[in-house]
Amino acid sequence: MRSSTLLQTGLVAVLPFAAQAASGSGKSTRYWDCCKPSCSWSGKASVNRPVLACDANNNPLTDAGVKSGCDGGSAYTCANNSPWAVNDQLAYGFAATKLSGGTESSWCCACYALTFTSGPVAGKTMVVQSTSTGGDLGSNHFDINMPGGGVGLFDGCKRQFGGLPGAQYGGISSRSQCDSFPAALKAGCQWRFDWFQNADNPDFTFKQVQCPSELTSRTGCKRNDDSQFPAFTPPSGGGSSPSTPTNPPSGGGGGGGGSGCAADKYAQCGGTGWSGCTNCPSGSTCQAINDYYHQCV
Repeated sequence: MRSSTLLQTGLVAVLPFAAQAASGSGKSTRYWDCCKPSCSWSGKASVNRPVLACDANNNPLTDAGVKSGCDGGSAYTCANNSPWAVNDQLAYGFAATKLSGGTESSWCCACYALTFTSGPVAGKTMVVQSTSTGGDLGSNHFDINMPGGGVGLFDGCKRQFGGLPGAQYGGISSRSQCDSFPAALKAGCQWRFDWFQNADNPDFTFKQVQCPSELTSRTGCKRNDDSQFPAFTPPSGGGSSPSTPTNPPSGGGGGGGGSGCAADKYAQCGGTGWSGCTNCPSGSTCQAINDYYHQCV
C-alpha cells in the first residue's frame, strides 16, 4: 500500500521534533509488495545506514543506490522483514508509516510499540520498525509488512517471484495458502493466521520507543537519535512462543519434534518453550533470533 520511492533525496537535516517521542491512536492495514523499502535510499533520515534491501534471492545489497524491483531494478524487500512472534503477547515486525506532525526524516528507521485495542489481538503488543513511508497512507497509519497481505499499489512480487497468491488489497484468506509461498516467506505468512489471528486491520495505541536490537539487526538501520527515546519494556505474562509447523523427519518414522527431525529453511528450530524440530536442512544452521525464536538460515 505504501509508495515505492524511486528517487534519492538530498541529505535531510534532523528537525527539532525528531527526538520527541510520537504517540497516539492509529489504524493498521497490511501489505507485502516486495518493493525496495523507501527508507533503503540514502539521505532519507539521520541514520547509521539506510534499511538493507536484498536481491531477488534475498542476499543483502551493499549499494543503497540499486533501483527498486518495482521500477525494473533488482532491489527488493528482504524476506527477514517478515513479522515473528516473541511470545503469545508480543511480536516484532516492520511497517510503512505516516504519522501526524512528522515527516519521512522523523519516521524512517524509528520504532513504535503498538498495543492493539480491537479484534482478536486486543491487548497484544507488536513493536515495529518503520522501513517505508507512503503518500497513500492516512494519518497515524501503519501498513504492517506481512507476506500474503496483498501487494497494494505496487507489485514487485511478480518480478521477484512470478507473483504471489491473493487479492491486490487484503491478500490471501486462509493459512493453507501460505503453503504455496516461497520458503523464505512462509513463516511470515503463517504468522498472520497464528499470532495475529487473522485480525482485519485492528486499531491500536502507539508510542515511539528505542529500537530493539532484534529489529535493527535485520534492517541494519538505526537512527542517530534512537537513544533519546524511552526503552521498550516487554509486556509480562506472555508465555511461550507459539508453535510453528515443521516437516516430519525424512525417511519415514514418527512425526514428533525435537532433534530427530529437520525444520524447513527459514522455519523455527528452537527457542524457549519450543518442542518442534531442532535440526536444519543442509546448507543452513539454527541461529538465535531472540530467546524465544531460533530460525534455520
